Amino acid sequence: MRSMWLGLLSALLLATSPVQAQAQDGYPSKQVTVIVPFAAGGTADIFARMVSNHLQVKLGKPFVVENVGGAGSILGVTRLAKSAPDGITLGLASTSALAINPSLYGPKLSYQPDKDLIPVAQISVVPNVLVVNPNKINARTVPELIAYLKANPDKVSFGSAGVGTSQHLAGELFQQMTGTKMVHVPYKGSSQMLTDLLSGQIDLAFDNVPLLLPQVKTGQLAMLATATPKRADFDPQVPAVAEFLPGFEAVAWHGFFVPAGTPKPIVEKLSAEIRAFMQQPETVQKMAELGATAVAVDSEPFAAYIAAETARWKKVIDAANIKLE
Repeated sequence: MRSMWLGLLSALLLATSPVQAQAQDGYPSKQVTVIVPFAAGGTADIFARMVSNHLQVKLGKPFVVENVGGAGSILGVTRLAKSAPDGITLGLASTSALAINPSLYGPKLSYQPDKDLIPVAQISVVPNVLVVNPNKINARTVPELIAYLKANPDKVSFGSAGVGTSQHLAGELFQQMTGTKMVHVPYKGSSQMLTDLLSGQIDLAFDNVPLLLPQVKTGQLAMLATATPKRADFDPQVPAVAEFLPGFEAVAWHGFFVPAGTPKPIVEKLSAEIRAFMQQPETVQKMAELGATAVAVDSEPFAAYIAAETARWKKVIDAANIKLE
């Protein structure tokens, strides 16, 4: 998978096109559409608008965000993949769309990331955190939770934003690495899941920091650990699951992409501008306030990271025998 990503990337970026002259002299020549495969107002939408505003100022043409939500981001990413490869359509995509959906849907997926898209730059990592309803689960550490789960197989429920989402797979990975069994309860989005978690209809969840942190601060939820490889910047006092389960990682990430065939000069120009913006102190601070870590990863290493993430989550999906009906 990794060699396929990198091979395709090299071939496409080296392709010649009349549009290359445009990229070198006057790109963009008109308004650029920035596709966001999520509803307006969410964390990903905020990220996209921050970057779009910067590109508009630096490159002198409007970069207009268009929210194309639905089907777990499939609609928006498909729209991006089928757009003309001229640099006039740019898009944001995340973990589920690029590293999870290919294994869940296989050839039925309406786009193939390693064939239809070129990574431009990775911009963020958003930690997932493990939280429990304190009125349902007395455990306050990961070892205590593991012991409780082993003593109560199939009696503890965990929620997610839907089958095959990063929250679902984080729970599956946790079970696989601990030898425990929980009941998965999928919802149509994180907000519905959170409502039931707070009311005690479900017991625990893995989800993004921005969604859960307000409830943790009020004591409605207890945060046991982060799903990052090491302790997260937003609260270094909170341990990482990996401290107890080496190798455990379940984070969300976001990056920008263009349709396959987009000329190399356009990709390089966009990547350079986006990465420069993500390294500005003001951007780093704003991302931290949103519960995310700003990163500035170039096209080729981002492609390699996606390939590794795809392979890693495929193992989890196969081991859990997750199938979409």
